[in-house]
Amino acid sequence: MKIKYWLMISYFLVMLLPVLALYFLYVSISEYDAKNDLLDYMKISHKMAELEPLLQDASLYKIQPFKNYEAISEKTNSAIKITLYRHDGVKLYTSIGDLPSTGPPDKKEIFKNLNEIKQKHLTYSVKKPVFHQNKLTGIYEITIARDNWMKNVNDRTTLLFSLFGTFFIILYIVVVILLNRKLNHPLNMLQKEMTAFASGEKSKQKFRQSNDEIGELITHFEWMKIEIEKNQAALLKEQKEKEFIVASLSHDLKTPLTVIRAYTESLHSGKKLDEKIRQEYTLIIFEKLDYMKKMLDDLSTYTALQSSEEKPELVEVDGEEFFEMLLSGYEEPCSKKGINLHVKSEINGIYDVNPKQMMRIIDNLMANAIRYTESGAHIRLGTISKNSPLPKWIFPPFRTDLEKARENCTMLLIQNEGEHIPKEQQKNIFKPFVQAESARGPGGSSGLGLSIAKMLIEQHNGKIKLMSEDGYGTLVVCLIPER
Repeated sequence: MKIKYWLMISYFLVMLLPVLALYFLYVSISEYDAKNDLLDYMKISHKMAELEPLLQDASLYKIQPFKNYEAISEKTNSAIKITLYRHDGVKLYTSIGDLPSTGPPDKKEIFKNLNEIKQKHLTYSVKKPVFHQNKLTGIYEITIARDNWMKNVNDRTTLLFSLFGTFFIILYIVVVILLNRKLNHPLNMLQKEMTAFASGEKSKQKFRQSNDEIGELITHFEWMKIEIEKNQAALLKEQKEKEFIVASLSHDLKTPLTVIRAYTESLHSGKKLDEKIRQEYTLIIFEKLDYMKKMLDDLSTYTALQSSEEKPELVEVDGEEFFEMLLSGYEEPCSKKGINLHVKSEINGIYDVNPKQMMRIIDNLMANAIRYTESGAHIRLGTISKNSPLPKWIFPPFRTDLEKARENCTMLLIQNEGEHIPKEQQKNIFKPFVQAESARGPGGSSGLGLSIAKMLIEQHNGKIKLMSEDGYGTLVVCLIPER
């Protein structure tokens, strides 16, 4: 339940329940009072009936000495008051000892409510006339205090407030417990969790799942924590990768720089060198400079691809024409090394590609294939659309996996008969600066070619896979989405 609705209901109950409790207690005590009131009435009526025979004596309603009223005084006490009036309203006797009024009697007040038991909050009273020979002789008034009733009323009032106070305290405690459970406890846990996370500590607290605003806040915090931890891990990985790149770059640049320095010193040492040796030294220097330039270019491209979040600008091309152009131009470098190159393209339809990046991909993959293929061996280069069968020249161990990996995509295939890549190295082959030691040195690579190819093909929403088997060679497959 949402906190705002929970609080609204809680406030309503907190206001309503005390009123209901007070009403229930009041009704219960009122019913109890009504029962006791009847019993009290019957008890007092009985007392009055006991006193009435004594007060019916007509001789009492004449002016006479006070001692003649001693029999009546014995029946009275602090709770019972008896007053006698003469027929004309003159007060003759009162048990509380107050003096008779000196002014004229108020006959209207005295004769009011005769023969009627009057119930008041503190007393019961009755006034009755006394007749002698059918003639009004006097009036007596009996007033009995409701001491027990008042004591019970006070006790019940105390009980009412005690019960109401107890109920209110219990209600307050329950509300505090619920508020603590609903608000304070999860907020305190969240605060501790945030403090621990900010301090880099691992917290073992488990949050209770709830569908309220705090539950949503905790869910968002957990999501935020996961994202931050993911980003921190990515930053740490990137930092380690940068450190590795710097170390690898320093290592790979150190050798050609040493060679360049050594040959340059020889050329400028003043020693007489044969012209052929001079040309050889100069050629080696330029080769090393080209190698260093290629490494720096690859590093610049790799860094730009890593830092850029923008998608490449894709253009619409005719598949048959574009891929035919893409696969051309590699006969000369293969022929120069004595490698037999076979090209096959079975493509039709329209594609959305970045031509410059696609050329970079094929250049990097072919450079690797040529580098690891011996003279006299074969390199097969091909592009196959999703509806075309696989070429027969695909190595048998790769055919089944290749059929599963097609995913209705166009395949760019580069297969060479060079030395195979061990299984344990294949999973890391697309990481930066991962290369065989034979790749370092003359004609070596920067170690970023496959990493760049992977990043570029993924920017085309494609995938790249590598398969290698001992006794056969290596196959690199680029899966390019079709329209």
